[in-house]
Amino acid sequence: MNVLFVHNNFPAQFQQLARFLSQQPGVTVAAVGAQNSRAQKGVRLVKYSLTDVDVSASHPFARRFDLECHRAEQVLYALTTLASSGFVPEVIVAHPGWGETLPLRAVFPKARLIVYCEFFYGTNDRDIGFDSEFPAIGVDGHVALQMKNAATLLALSECDAGLAPTQWQRSTFPRLHQDRISVLHEGIDTAAIKPSQNASFRLPSGRVLSAKNEVVTFVARNLEPLRGYHVFMRALPRLMAERPNAEILIIGGHGTSYGAPPPAGKTWQSIYLEEVSARIDMRRVHLAGHLPYQDYLRALQISSAHVYLTYPFVLSWSLLEAMSAGCLVIGSDTAPVREIINAENGILVPFFDTDQLSKRLIEALAHRERFNGIRTAARQTILDQYDLARTCLPALVAFVRGGETPSELPRFLARAG
Repeated sequence: MNVLFVHNNFPAQFQQLARFLSQQPGVTVAAVGAQNSRAQKGVRLVKYSLTDVDVSASHPFARRFDLECHRAEQVLYALTTLASSGFVPEVIVAHPGWGETLPLRAVFPKARLIVYCEFFYGTNDRDIGFDSEFPAIGVDGHVALQMKNAATLLALSECDAGLAPTQWQRSTFPRLHQDRISVLHEGIDTAAIKPSQNASFRLPSGRVLSAKNEVVTFVARNLEPLRGYHVFMRALPRLMAERPNAEILIIGGHGTSYGAPPPAGKTWQSIYLEEVSARIDMRRVHLAGHLPYQDYLRALQISSAHVYLTYPFVLSWSLLEAMSAGCLVIGSDTAPVREIINAENGILVPFFDTDQLSKRLIEALAHRERFNGIRTAARQTILDQYDLARTCLPALVAFVRGGETPSELPRFLARAG
């Protein structure tokens, strides 16, 4: 069987699935991705280049789609290279978010096309309009937002099946398409991401923190409002005043992954740090930036309380990884998080309620042993529902093969084992 993955940042969400398939006898795996894609052993990667494209002459509503068409053209060239070498996929797994799916049917019309359904943009019960601190997007903004779905809608009209990582993310898609979208998470490597009482984390200053310290962790790819960075920072003055030994470990970059960019010359990280800096002990606030993966895991393992906040948007892997590491998660009471966190395996607080957040953090630090049961339940949730080796990966492989469904997983596991 020939399998093709298409993702501008390959391997991304397809990392474990592509790796596993490439190791199976009789399976050949290839991938198409942009220049920042990473090679993976056993996977033939064909990269494409998208040079600076001027879309200013296009109508503002159409500029994103124009850019996606330019990207699709480059993907078309990459697909042609694969086809000319004799590689013809029986299955294609592709992310539709950047226009890369547009030429797939034209080049490989007989392939089974699976579209990764990560998120469908909209103005109701999602990230747009959720936070009144930021300006509304207006009518023009609403139209432009809907246009962001154009390539995804075209992909959905042509695909054989869709794949979403969570029930809530599936629910963002039009009802017309939801019946063809299965919910299968990529999975968490629970063997590698697990609790450790012996873990330690070295700060840039050289000081070492461990689980004996009071450590509050916050993780986001980039520190920005969509992931609740502003709410978290505003909870620090009360928290740090009442817990004079608390250490605040913040992991993430100062760029913008989602949502509106900050004012020119500033970062969201600096804006909200400056807002509270005069009221907190900056010696106990550690901005770690982006970390090597093992250092990131050590940070989770020493965490006394882990804060995960998000608008109604794509759920971060970091939440599930924190639970797998046995963290006490204090999360935002927003739809994506409620799907994972309940009263038994974590703590939910209203997204904007900084007083409630600081209060729960203070309780967590003052009475750590009281919350051990929640930590254990968090880990068990991941073991039961999101374990990579036992649940998610076998189900994904069955789904890609097409001959077996997730409901037949026990039979698949028996044969595989």
